[in-house]
Amino acid sequence: MVTKDIMTPLVALLRECSAGLDSNEMSPQEDKDQNRNSVVENIANEAVNVLWNVCECSSRAVSVFNKEGCLEIVMKFLSRFSTNVDLAVSVAYCLQTVTEDNPELLKSFSASALQVLESAARCPVSSMEHTLLRTLVAGTIWNLKDIIPSKSQAEIINAILKILSEVLEMDAGEVVIQMKEVETQRLKAAAEAEELLENANGDALIEDEEMEESPPKRRVRRKTFISDLLPPTHRELRAAQALLAAQQTALELLVNMCCSEDPSDDEWEEELSSSDESEAFLEHALGEGGGQLLSPLCLSHEIHAALTNFLIPRKVLEKTAFPNSTAVDICSRSPTWKPLLRKMNTVQWRALVCLQSLVSLLEVEHLGGAPALQALAQHLSTLLFSQPDLAQHADFLEAISSALRALLQTMASKNISQCMTPDQLMALCRAGVQSGNVGVRVNVVSIAGITGSVLAKEDGTLEILKTIGCFLLEVATKDPSLVVAGEALDALFDVFADGEEAGRASVQIHLLSALREFQPVFKMKIRKEGRGKCSPEQLCVLDNVRMNLRRFVAYQETVEKRLTT
Repeated sequence: MVTKDIMTPLVALLRECSAGLDSNEMSPQEDKDQNRNSVVENIANEAVNVLWNVCECSSRAVSVFNKEGCLEIVMKFLSRFSTNVDLAVSVAYCLQTVTEDNPELLKSFSASALQVLESAARCPVSSMEHTLLRTLVAGTIWNLKDIIPSKSQAEIINAILKILSEVLEMDAGEVVIQMKEVETQRLKAAAEAEELLENANGDALIEDEEMEESPPKRRVRRKTFISDLLPPTHRELRAAQALLAAQQTALELLVNMCCSEDPSDDEWEEELSSSDESEAFLEHALGEGGGQLLSPLCLSHEIHAALTNFLIPRKVLEKTAFPNSTAVDICSRSPTWKPLLRKMNTVQWRALVCLQSLVSLLEVEHLGGAPALQALAQHLSTLLFSQPDLAQHADFLEAISSALRALLQTMASKNISQCMTPDQLMALCRAGVQSGNVGVRVNVVSIAGITGSVLAKEDGTLEILKTIGCFLLEVATKDPSLVVAGEALDALFDVFADGEEAGRASVQIHLLSALREFQPVFKMKIRKEGRGKCSPEQLCVLDNVRMNLRRFVAYQETVEKRLTT
């Protein structure tokens, strides 16, 4: 669409709408111009929706947005949030898209534009649509953080997280139930009013016929369908959709706020310019970073404080539960409400991803301490094993396995006992490796490695260590993805790095001979497939695994020699 120059007529239409609204505001004919305003605003709403979708898909469209001064136009539309929230929501979606990673546009934000954003963020919550508007505007303000003075950063972060906290506080399941009941009562009242009107008209017709002394005629009543009574706006359904969209947006924004900057692809390419240089770089990185390839994520003090002050972890945890069963039942029985099922599930999945970020970043005490983490692990395990046919639910499985992986890693690092039984662990792992989703397979392999490394320090764990070892070895040698194979090898290094039980298990499953045989195969796969199928960051990690495999084989030789002589 952009290559066919949709932007030129689209920008012209937006300018025409803006001019139309200006001229109507100057006209003294109030009633007539209100109707004209409504028409112009509806056209502007459709145009902004097209603009938002095009900019979301095309960097060229975003460039045109910058150069053609579209910001001023859409900010004028946003300023009408008190009278046309639908138009304001469309603009807010668009702004959240075009302000992301767009330093050129950030320079164009004037004081008056920032004032409009602030006013929209502070608007009274008179409807669910206003809740969505405030959440989207909060996301836009977060994208503008680089142009906000440092002295105002804490205040802005608190304002954003206050909005997100209020959004997540709401029970979407209860809102769905309430809105459906309101809709039912409204449609019932409309049907009764129509019936009364038809009865009144029928009585009048009979009276007229009797006065004319003509034989009575049987009146044919038109069959009324529920769909005939549904207004084009479906306002209750739209309200429920707006809240679910607001909660999804809030959770996604929280994840963005928790993420730190990763090294760019260009930086990785530079470090990986040759195999010798990459090995030297890795040796240096491991020496300097105490074994960590990438710098850990960190939170600013302002974000950290606001997350805990507004009880964000608790509210995110609540959203990880399965959707309200009554709400699910209501939506399942209504064709018009059925699409909400997917939206409710999406909120749960986003909450699980958000929980993963929070668990990785916050200190244990800010998550409620060791008992809270154990309860959380039990909660996630319950969610996981209450879902039949795990491998068939890829989105859910990726989200929950990511959260569980982060949680188990945190618990292991703090020596907090874990609650998954060996049978549960292997059930999860075997279901996960059947998934076509690489992320799911990486997560379950990592979970097996984390759990195995904890068990390796305990007595009486020989059999489960053998089971975990065989599982990881099979994944490493047979999975078609280099990334998953690398993760499985990394997990093997963790599980069998130390401990008497781990040493005996490795000998009994013939780990050394299997890895010796696989070592040249893995090296060749990196050379042949790595450059074409993996990102620079993944290649760097795989190169690290390759070097560690060589060292681990040497270590296993000493272990096997000690245990067999």
